[in-house]
Amino acid sequence: MLSYQDLARFYDDVMDDPAPRASRVQRFIDRHHAGASTLLELGCGTGSILVRLTTPVSLTGLDQSADMLAVASQKVPHARLVQGDMSAFSLGQRFDVVVCVFDSLNHLLTFSEWEATFDAVHDHLTDDGVFLFDVNTVGELRRLGEEPPWVYDFGENVMIMDVSRPDDTGVSLWHIQVFEHVGEDRYVLHEEQIGELGVPLSTLMTALEPKFVLLEAESDTGGPPSDDSMKAHFAYRRRP
Repeated sequence: MLSYQDLARFYDDVMDDPAPRASRVQRFIDRHHAGASTLLELGCGTGSILVRLTTPVSLTGLDQSADMLAVASQKVPHARLVQGDMSAFSLGQRFDVVVCVFDSLNHLLTFSEWEATFDAVHDHLTDDGVFLFDVNTVGELRRLGEEPPWVYDFGENVMIMDVSRPDDTGVSLWHIQVFEHVGEDRYVLHEEQIGELGVPLSTLMTALEPKFVLLEAESDTGGPPSDDSMKAHFAYRRRP
């Protein structure tokens, strides 16, 4: 379980700009389910996607981290927020749209957990509901593991992030350290190690095919995604 207990309050300062991903989610909704009124986001984190959506009107966010949800509750007070596991949740409600972005699926470290998530999404979608998600590709995780550690200054604080190359199981480890400036030349270290699983897109799409119909797939550059793309973005419709 990723608690983000120490990192939740720094997360928005060091994360990638959420606006492009929120815009893509909204575009997919407008294109494939313009009349949607209910939405569930899996791995909603601090609510940076939810707060940027103009539709639907009823928003629910699910995340394992109570600390991330505490931040989200201040940012998106009108949303229903639930602490839970995206691979094993039962909310007693069906949604027009289910969203899972910021490579949240990659944080599930076995493909059986991905498949369990797909089953849960299918169970929670309305008959014509859509599933919108993105993933870090195997190529992107490999490239990240070959790069030197990233060093990022924000305010008087410093973040260092080092990504390992994928191991034999396809898992990369992200070692994140935040040095919080607490006065003069003193810093407090907060750190977390996060795993990400890379899955070939053909394996992913084969697993989805029995329960979902592919509507759209694109890379960050707008063309068809491949295992060498940075990220792959998908829109699927639930099969009856």
